[in-house]
Amino acid sequence: MSGFDDNPFADPFAEPSIQQATRSSTQNGLEEYDPFSSTPTNTTVGGTGNTTNYVQPTVGAPTQPAMVTPTPANPPSYTPSAQQQVSSAEFQRRQEELEKKAEELARKEEELKNAGTQGARQDNWPPLPSKFPVGPCFYQDINVDIPLEFQKIVRMLYYLWMFHALMLLLNILGGLSVFIAFNEGAVFGLSILYFFIFTPFSYICWFRPVYKAFRSDSSINFMVFFFVFSFQLIVSIISAIGIPSMGSCGWVTVGKAFNESKIGLGVFLALIACCSTFLALVMAYALLWVHRIYRSTGASFAKAQVEFSQGVMKNEHVQNVAANAATAAVRTQMTQSTTGATSPRF
Repeated sequence: MSGFDDNPFADPFAEPSIQQATRSSTQNGLEEYDPFSSTPTNTTVGGTGNTTNYVQPTVGAPTQPAMVTPTPANPPSYTPSAQQQVSSAEFQRRQEELEKKAEELARKEEELKNAGTQGARQDNWPPLPSKFPVGPCFYQDINVDIPLEFQKIVRMLYYLWMFHALMLLLNILGGLSVFIAFNEGAVFGLSILYFFIFTPFSYICWFRPVYKAFRSDSSINFMVFFFVFSFQLIVSIISAIGIPSMGSCGWVTVGKAFNESKIGLGVFLALIACCSTFLALVMAYALLWVHRIYRSTGASFAKAQVEFSQGVMKNEHVQNVAANAATAAVRTQMTQSTTGATSPRF
């Protein structure tokens, strides 16, 4: 019966060995656990015939939230255009042009102020010396009188007139050469006459009208220019042809010189003929250019007629003549009325 001394209804946890094991495991677990330790601790969970190593989790510092650092994207490749590639020389040239225009505007304002304070502007063309017995006859300043968009064509026409005068002078030299070589004085004599007539008359009859036309937008001056300049163009074409009886050294005269085996004279006359041909071509181009501008400005023949009538009515001499005629007519009428009233009746 000794083997059955234990009470089967007794508390199994009341045995001293089980209570000691349970107490030691609980105390060791609580005593060895350190929540602030950075190294894990091994806790042995004891039991009857069984030991288990329990690794405590490491409690570290709180971690930062994950953030994505943006990487700067490279800018797209930029290729400057041809218009943006302005060199320093181009920039300097534009700067000089702006300064020149500013100086011209300042000078124009000064000229206008002086004209307003001093009255009529003093004539400055032709630029003759002060000791010359004849003074200037016209006032000419393209930078002051002509609008900026028309200065190029007016300046070109002025240079064309100067080249025309030079060609008349070369025609005199060609006529002298023909007179010496062929003993023909007609070309030489007419060339001198042409120089002294056409040089001043070309300036007065076609350059001054076109100058005043662009200065004041005058349709009647445009009409005068077209009429006279067309005649001048025809004369230049005839001069380039070189009919000997008309006093010009052209291609006909050149052929005659080469036929007579006068090579030097032929080369000189050919140079004059080339210049005359070039002059005729430039005149034709200038005539078309001015006509294009004339059509774009809204000018017309009707406007020219209105300007002519207004100019005639505003002319002081015409007004004086009309006033004198009206006064004479009134006096005649009054005289006739007085005579009729005092005459005896029969």
